[in-house]
Amino acid sequence: MYSVKTFIMKFLSIIILLLVSFSSQQKDENIYTADLIIYGGTSAGIMAAVQAKKMGKSVIVVSPDIHLGGLSSGGLGFTDTGNKSVIGGLAREFYHRVYLHYQQDSAWKWQKKEEYGNKGQGTPAMDGENRTMWIFEPHVAEQVFEDFAEENKLEIHRDEWLDREEGVTKENGKITQITTLSGKTYHGKIFIDATYEGDLMAAAGVSNHVGRESNATYDEKWNGVQVGVYQHRHYFQKKISPYLIPDDSSSALLPEISSEPPGENGTGDHRIQAYNYRMALSRHPDNRVPFAKPENYDPARYELLARVYAAGWDQTFEKYDPIPNLKTDTNNHGPFSTDYIGKNYTYPEASYAERKQILKEHTDYQKGLMYYMANDQKVPREVRDEMAQWGLAKDEFADNGNWPHQIYVREARRMIGEYVMTEHDVLGAKEVPEPVGMGSYSLDSHNAQRFVTDEGFAQNEGDIGVHPEKPYSISLGTLLPKKEECTNLLVPVCVSSSHTAFGSIRMEPVFMILGQSAAAAASLAIDQDIPVQELSYADLKVVLDNEDQVLTQKE
Repeated sequence: MYSVKTFIMKFLSIIILLLVSFSSQQKDENIYTADLIIYGGTSAGIMAAVQAKKMGKSVIVVSPDIHLGGLSSGGLGFTDTGNKSVIGGLAREFYHRVYLHYQQDSAWKWQKKEEYGNKGQGTPAMDGENRTMWIFEPHVAEQVFEDFAEENKLEIHRDEWLDREEGVTKENGKITQITTLSGKTYHGKIFIDATYEGDLMAAAGVSNHVGRESNATYDEKWNGVQVGVYQHRHYFQKKISPYLIPDDSSSALLPEISSEPPGENGTGDHRIQAYNYRMALSRHPDNRVPFAKPENYDPARYELLARVYAAGWDQTFEKYDPIPNLKTDTNNHGPFSTDYIGKNYTYPEASYAERKQILKEHTDYQKGLMYYMANDQKVPREVRDEMAQWGLAKDEFADNGNWPHQIYVREARRMIGEYVMTEHDVLGAKEVPEPVGMGSYSLDSHNAQRFVTDEGFAQNEGDIGVHPEKPYSISLGTLLPKKEECTNLLVPVCVSSSHTAFGSIRMEPVFMILGQSAAAAASLAIDQDIPVQELSYADLKVVLDNEDQVLTQKE
């Protein structure tokens, strides 16, 4: 028979084994493994996941966001398409599904289908011949992405934020795992950074750039500071005093104007083009939420706009672009509008807490602006009367006070990778090697600063819009870090490009295209157990052709 001591020892051993087993199970619950780990639930991230699943790979999408689709479902419904013939693959499938949605009578709740004006960018919004629709409501886009996720049984972990300080583990030039702030760890063979900020790329030690390069860096024309370049109408066309006491330079500057000199033309700087929220507004009385007065509202910060109105500006509603059901995708327009110019410079590399504060400042500014235009006596009566017909769409962004859940991060970090796209590639001055998709939009940058001219007037700087003569190819090398920096990462959003080239590449259809191509490349590299930089382009091209990606301009 066992002695009491022996019995106790065995009992304790069993307890210890059970505790160890339980601890192991608890630990394993926070460890996940897949062939491909995608960080970011943007449009690029979801298309990448779908493509990887099509190629038989296990995939986990680790998304800081709760909502899928990034800006495509976050308010940008008036799609910046450019030449639609170069949009293929899953991106075209997305716009086809949008088309199918609006063929249903049930889709037209606030407006009759025949009353919708069908206005798009360059072509009709609803293209019956090609069965695509390029203009849509935010919730429709989000549902399409959710449908993609459900049909492909995508494993998506939402509200998971990369530990940017200690959450990336690398061995021999490869990422082996990433860890989120909640303590979850993800092991993968290859990783894709599909975020707008490039957080995984940066945390993995991959070279990147924030701000505008000098023109000398890549022998460009449209990079760097661009004082006096006015290619859109987002500048002060009249002489507007920037001073608290008009024309008195001894008085303080009005709010929203920098006291810093703009810099010499063509020189690089830390500035990035302005962000804003693409609001979904409604003019249906039963689906309209009046513009509320923000808690910290101060009409004085909009005095510069009052002076613009007083000088005769009358273009307030020109970028209330129509989307179905009497709604808009409302964008920045004019010298003083929804772009919060100069207040996002630190955002790309800011901590999460700092970014949260920057987003709040952008939200407060833009909500205050809408309230100001609807109510302030300095705003022309005709503008206030029209604004009274508008409000936030009640059936959009319902869990966020009808405010978009995604700010328009027009530019953040940009990778410096295997191949750097520049304006020479975009404008057709050179042949692009190893194409994995195409773009066609203009070199488009919003303003980066608002300053005081030497003559003592307010002016904006940074807005450019140079149109390529024809669509251009985008190189595989723009998705790849330098081999010596990381061999199992692809970056389809914060691609390797100059500020000017990114101004064209940064469109949502292109991000979908590049997300799909990145996943195809990742899947082949997994199959062949090779660094992504060693993948045969010929092998990749076969897959992309089969997926109906458009890689070069058809003659």
